[in-house]
Amino acid sequence: MTGARVIPLRWPAVVAVTVVGVVGLVAFTWPFFVTGDFARDHGNDAPWLFALLLGLLAVVCLAEVTAGRLDAKTIAVLGVAAAAGGALRLLSAGTAGLEPMFFVVIVAGRVLGPGVGFVSGALAVTTGALLTGGVGPWLPFQMICAGGIGLGAGLLPVRSGGWVERWVLAAYALVTGLAYGLFMNLWFWPFLGVNAPTGMGFVPGAPLLENLGHYGLFYLSTSLGWDLPRGLLNAVLVLLAGPALLRVFRRAARRAAFGVPVVFAPPGAPAALQDTGGRR
Repeated sequence: MTGARVIPLRWPAVVAVTVVGVVGLVAFTWPFFVTGDFARDHGNDAPWLFALLLGLLAVVCLAEVTAGRLDAKTIAVLGVAAAAGGALRLLSAGTAGLEPMFFVVIVAGRVLGPGVGFVSGALAVTTGALLTGGVGPWLPFQMICAGGIGLGAGLLPVRSGGWVERWVLAAYALVTGLAYGLFMNLWFWPFLGVNAPTGMGFVPGAPLLENLGHYGLFYLSTSLGWDLPRGLLNAVLVLLAGPALLRVFRRAARRAAFGVPVVFAPPGAPAALQDTGGRR
């Protein structure tokens, strides 16, 4: 079976996730595409994206609910994934870039599907932030990135089971561990000003290639040493503990019978039909 998406992504959620993705991409990359005057006059408006991004994330959840995908069983599984991710973040708190939380997000997205993977990633980050006191203007950006990791895991076109799935997920964990830091730095990099290392700061109105070069140097010198351990740790966790956690999530998904309609048996129906709640 390819993909193993227990809960498929329906069109309302596709629209909502697409809007969140577009807004999030603009929120991260705006310094590379605006004029110098705009950057100076409106650069400090970025924190206002906090409310907008949180609202859009709520729309994603609402879209899943109205599509009938977030029932009580799904919410229960989401709660487990978010709690597990938040607890793992509490244990490490990002020490030396080690954030095993993403291991759970990747497995949850892989098993439960891209839409639920997106929501579980965003909720795991929020849970961890509340537990560690890490709530601030960076939180919605973290939610977008973590949600994107869960979304991507649910979209990986690989057959479920076996060593191929395990190695693909490990490679995905490594790449997304690096990509998380690559994007997250962008929420504050334009505002460093004179505090940025020489030749690594944002220059309002400078050509695209110049600012890209500055940011590349900034990332390599300040962030790569944190992001590489994150990616390597999650890749190792996928290889060692991934098969067991995948089995746990898949067993829970089978027992929850996601997507199986509940039909109430009429009076006098066979006992076997009544015992299964009317599901054949």
